[in-house]
Amino acid sequence: MKLIRKTALTLALGVATAASASAAELTIAIVNNGHMINMQKVAEAYTAETGTKLNWVSLEEGVLREQVTSDTATGGGQYDVINIGMQEAPIWGAAGWIEPLNFGEAYDIDDMLPAIRNGLSHEGTLYAAPFYGESSMVMYRKDLTDAAGVSITDNDSWDNIKAAAAAIHNPDSGVYGACLRGKPGWGDNMAFITTVVNSFGGAWFDKDMKPTIDSDEWKSAINFYVDLLGNYGPPGSEGNSFNEILALYNEGKCGMWIDATIAASFLEVDGVAYAQSPNAGNPVGANWLWAWAMAVPAGSPNAEESKKFIEWATSKDYIKAVADHADFGWGKVPTGTRASTYAYAEFQAVAGFAAAEMAAIESAAPGATDMKPYVGVQFAAIPEFPEVGSAVAQEMAAALSGAKSVDEALAASQKAAAAIMSEAGY
Repeated sequence: MKLIRKTALTLALGVATAASASAAELTIAIVNNGHMINMQKVAEAYTAETGTKLNWVSLEEGVLREQVTSDTATGGGQYDVINIGMQEAPIWGAAGWIEPLNFGEAYDIDDMLPAIRNGLSHEGTLYAAPFYGESSMVMYRKDLTDAAGVSITDNDSWDNIKAAAAAIHNPDSGVYGACLRGKPGWGDNMAFITTVVNSFGGAWFDKDMKPTIDSDEWKSAINFYVDLLGNYGPPGSEGNSFNEILALYNEGKCGMWIDATIAASFLEVDGVAYAQSPNAGNPVGANWLWAWAMAVPAGSPNAEESKKFIEWATSKDYIKAVADHADFGWGKVPTGTRASTYAYAEFQAVAGFAAAEMAAIESAAPGATDMKPYVGVQFAAIPEFPEVGSAVAQEMAAALSGAKSVDEALAASQKAAAAIMSEAGY
């Protein structure tokens, strides 16, 4: 295994060598996505250099959110470092739940992509450092679209996407036209569904922060989603999230997948092409903005060691460590966080998705608009959103499975969201 050069790591961190450092032990809660799993191997170098023992708790996305939120909100102290994202970081930072992050000059915070940095900050203070960043885009099998005589373009219409899915759908041969998230969760099915709603001109709340889930735009968007995935998606889509669809895609079972740009670095099939997210006339909010980031719960007894680890794990040196690692290389480096990553010729040579990923991140529109009064693309940056989003997610999964009609699911969603927001004082 190739290790990070000792001098580079020591300079980057400003820490003592393993021989002189007092051994620390950190418990780190991570989402069970590919780049986080890879980090466990790469971080063996960090332990060898610093003597810091790293205990990993790898959890499915929904479970991670529940456990980390509960532990952090109550000051449980179960974790020293936690994976959170753009929905939580500014809110938790403002509430004092997580520590502010200040790193040394060598960290080069100005190299961080502005959209990612801003999304993880509150009033200019960084509260979570991005491990990888992402938007969303179309990833499709060009060999299948070519064979079917159809094409997919940047910012395509949803009608054309449906037509392309129908043309390449061949379940008898084990190929499904479109693989999309259906597993319930505010960051699972609702991440994708919200971008569809946005593209149809809908929003979560009106200018007075009252839910608008019973609007015509929501009805059109959800009917479209259920029809597209119900007719041209794999069976049991209501149970599929990122990892399930990634596996299906790499088994050659998906003609197209509209999801996180980060997925492109884990696709193993040939002939994948990329396009910017489709819309139904409104491109604003059709592609999301997110980062899986690292934060330190407030009051952690290991806060300083935790911050040193985060500084290393989100640094330029970490990117190079993955690139130099015998098991990974430039095609497996975490992306979407630093401009410098995209400047490496070695990265450009293996990352055919890089330009599409950067275009998606740069075009994402998280700010409040005339259409929506809240910050966030596939979420609303308010404390109540996880509860609202989770309630609606269950209803959307029920509509997708056929357990409820779209109208029934939307009515129940509106009622649940209205009750939550009313109780919160909106």
